[in-house]
Amino acid sequence: MENPGLVVRGQAAPFSTALRSLVNNPQYSDICFVVGQERQEVFAHRCLLACRCNFFQRLLGPGVPSPVVLSTVPAEAFLAVLEFLYTNSVKLHQHSVLEVLTTAVEYGLEELRELCLEFVVKVLDVELVCEALQVAVTFGLGSLQERCIAFIEAHSQEALRTRGFLELSATALLPVLRSDKLCVDETELVQAARNWARVGAAVLEQPVAEVAAPVVRELRLALLAPAELSALEEQNRREPLIPVEQIVEAWKCHALRRGDAARSAPCRRRRGTRPRDHHRFLDLRFK
Repeated sequence: MENPGLVVRGQAAPFSTALRSLVNNPQYSDICFVVGQERQEVFAHRCLLACRCNFFQRLLGPGVPSPVVLSTVPAEAFLAVLEFLYTNSVKLHQHSVLEVLTTAVEYGLEELRELCLEFVVKVLDVELVCEALQVAVTFGLGSLQERCIAFIEAHSQEALRTRGFLELSATALLPVLRSDKLCVDETELVQAARNWARVGAAVLEQPVAEVAAPVVRELRLALLAPAELSALEEQNRREPLIPVEQIVEAWKCHALRRGDAARSAPCRRRRGTRPRDHHRFLDLRFK
């Protein structure tokens, strides 16, 4: 009977170091990419990319000329992907990890995606959290979305002031506004929603109220005191944001002193809701 043999392994570190030296090295390279808006040239090796990643196997089929233009992926993220494909390891940075994560998802690199997710959770902070939430919602990364929402709930005031918050899509903003655990008062949340809608209106060249329409129903106007609601109503006349009928529903809650006076007007207090005299009439018990 033939001896099946024994697999023996050399040291992994020198092998990884040697392969890392080939990343973006024009020597022996047989494919060039032009990457990102800066159109940076990146050199690679077809056989290695094709055997490590189905995306590149399809992209670099027979007859594909060099260079290959990949204008939507930032150069730094693309080089991180190559580093992982060559060495099965990668150095991640807080400022670029979401771009690496996005590229990993788009290229079907599940192991790199998981490494990026672990890193994001470790470095999550106020400046990163809304950008991470947007990526999570866009690509259906449920566990990351939950982590981001929990972080925003604990650091609500700070998160609402970030550029990332203003750049959220309506789909990403909705789960934030639906949360009972936000540590922020409704007056501040209304103002944050207005700021968000103003930015969207400028970018999309649409009216503020039109941009805000998908999300404003989640604002709990019945929590506002009568004087606050009157001030909001006046501001809403000058700069429409909230449908008039939604404000009317909030006034009904005040008039009838019942939280169920209008089913479409949410009356649950959030964790950061400041107490008002009328709250005792709304049967609001925080869970």
